[in-house]
Amino acid sequence: MGKEIQLRPKANVSSYIHFLLNYRNKFKEQQPNTYLGFKEFSRKCSEKWRSISKHEKAKYEALAKLDKARYQEEMMNYVGKKKKKRRKRDPQAPRRPPSSFLLFCQEHYAQLKRENPNWSVVQVAKASGKMWSAKTDAEKQPYEQKAALLRAKYQEELEIYRKQRNARKGLKGLAKNQHRGKTDSDKADGSN
Repeated sequence: MGKEIQLRPKANVSSYIHFLLNYRNKFKEQQPNTYLGFKEFSRKCSEKWRSISKHEKAKYEALAKLDKARYQEEMMNYVGKKKKKRRKRDPQAPRRPPSSFLLFCQEHYAQLKRENPNWSVVQVAKASGKMWSAKTDAEKQPYEQKAALLRAKYQEELEIYRKQRNARKGLKGLAKNQHRGKTDSDKADGSN
């Protein structure tokens, strides 16, 4: 048998929404053939809500409190999908290089924007994509070569960054051990 999928509990609703649902049902019963648009119906409900007594509103507020309690209880038992936390980017880490297509887009963005000043970024991106697709392999070659050079440079910078990061981690570990009173000779002896 497969894993049962647990649906997220239905959210609680306000006293006004309880009133609105009740009013809609009564309205449908009283005038089944009458159609009111959303705007008109909302206006009627709003007027009716303002005109009812505090005693009547208390009934809907009690329903809202019960609904809120139900929702909170269901949420306590609900085990939803765990959201993965994004790792914070190290500001010292080198940035990934742009692809050949992105290099092409960067080069042609200003020109397309000048020719079509009222275009959105999305429209410019679509036009760039069409232009890139229309290019032959020979026309794409300079962008691909530049992208390859940038990738190689990135790989070198990444190697240097990783070595520096590992060195920093090693120093932190050494500092922690010294803080605890352990030295390298103590570790070698196995004494505490």
